[in-house]
Amino acid sequence: MPNKIIKNEKKRILTGDRPTGPLHLGHYAGSLKARVGFQDEYDEYVLIADVQALTDNFEHPEKVRKNVLEVALDYLSVGIDPKKATIMLQSMIPEIAELTVYFLNLTTISRLQQNPTVKSEIKEKGFEKSVPAGFLMYPVSQAADIAAFGAHFVPVGEDQLPMIEQAREIVRKFNRLYGKTLIEPKEILSDFSRLPGIDGKAKMSKSLGNVINLSDSPEAVRKQVQKMYTDPTRIRATDPGHIEGNIVFIYHDAFNPDKDEVAEMKEKYKKGKISDVEVKEKLAEALNNFLEPIRKKRKEYEKDLSEVQNIVIKGTEKGREIAAQTLNKVRRAMKIDYF
Repeated sequence: MPNKIIKNEKKRILTGDRPTGPLHLGHYAGSLKARVGFQDEYDEYVLIADVQALTDNFEHPEKVRKNVLEVALDYLSVGIDPKKATIMLQSMIPEIAELTVYFLNLTTISRLQQNPTVKSEIKEKGFEKSVPAGFLMYPVSQAADIAAFGAHFVPVGEDQLPMIEQAREIVRKFNRLYGKTLIEPKEILSDFSRLPGIDGKAKMSKSLGNVINLSDSPEAVRKQVQKMYTDPTRIRATDPGHIEGNIVFIYHDAFNPDKDEVAEMKEKYKKGKISDVEVKEKLAEALNNFLEPIRKKRKEYEKDLSEVQNIVIKGTEKGREIAAQTLNKVRRAMKIDYF
C-alpha cells in the first residue's frame, strides 16, 4: 500500500506588529480586520516583532517588554484565533537573527539607504545625522522574518511595498548564489487607504497621540472624538460644511455600519443643518458600539493572562520549528552544515 502524502493546501502568510504600544483603530482598519479573514484562507503566522521594536527603542526595552502581552491581547480580542493562526515572539526565535546575518551579505549600505520606506522613517524619527545601524538594517531583518517562515504572501500597505521588493531581491540573490532554497514572497496589497489621525495628520501614530486605541474606555473614545478636526472653514453650525477630507466623516465611513444615517448626516452637514457636535456624538456612539465586543473579549482574556502567555509560547515553539527547518536548508545550501 503506497504511503500517503499529506499536503497542507493552504499558502502561508506572515504578518505582524512592533510592540511599542497598544494597537489602535488604524491597525484594525489597515491590517487586523483582514488578518481575521486571512486565518481561514491561509496558514497564517503573526509575528510580535520585538527585535525590530528595539531598533528605535533600545534605550527603553521596558516599553517593548510591557507591550508584548498588550499586543497579544489586542490580537485575541479582535478575533485572531490561536487555533487557526500562530502568534509568535520574534526574539525567541534565534534562527531569524542567524538568517539576518547571512542576508546582510546579500545587500549593500547604499541599497538600504535608497529604500523609500527607510528614508521616510529615518526622517520621521529624526535619525538623519546618526542612524542606528540596527534601524538601517531592519529591511534585512524583515526579509529574514519572511524567509524563515517560508511565507508565500505578506499583507502590506502601499508605503511598505519597497520593503517587500527588497526582501524579494535578497531571496532572489540567495537562490541564484546557492541554489533554489527559499520562497520568493509576494505582497497582498491592502485595499484600505491609511486611516488618518484624529488631528488630521496623514498617519495615525502612537507617538503623536492622535489615535483611538482598541482598548480605550468609552469615555476615552468620546474625548478623542471631541478633539477631532472637522471643517476649518465652518464657523457656525448653520454654515454649509465640507465632507471631503473631513476626519469625522472618514471615520463614520470606516466604522459606522448605518450607511443610511451617514448619508443623511452628510447631506445635512453640506446644507448647514447639523452641528459638528452632533456628528461627533454619533461617531462616538458608533465607535463604542464597534469596540464593545472587542473590549468584552479582552476582559475575558485578561482574567487569565497566563493563558495568553501560553498561547504566545506555544505559537513561538511552532514558529521556531519551521524556522529551524528553513535554517537547516539554508546552511546546507551555503555548505556550512559542518556537523
